[in-house]
Amino acid sequence: MSDFNVSYVANLARIKLGEDEAARFQGQLDSILDYIRQLESVNVDGIEPTAHAAPVFDVMREDVARPGFTADEALLNAPGRAGDQIRVPKVIE
Repeated sequence: MSDFNVSYVANLARIKLGEDEAARFQGQLDSILDYIRQLESVNVDGIEPTAHAAPVFDVMREDVARPGFTADEALLNAPGRAGDQIRVPKVIE
């Protein structure tokens, strides 16, 4: 039994899946989760946690504005709009 239902996750992401797609993706997700469960059994005692596999130092770049979307272009695909902001459904009661 899977910990995650692909159809439920697809609904949250607003992705419409057919029955055959949901079955295929459910199998793939289950395989990924099984692999992660295998990784959980690896003994990592004495291994220092790291953010990167290799040391990373001074990875900074100058913050320079680049040309991009206008506000109107960025809001074209928004599910809803309130002025120049994206309107989203309320998620906290």
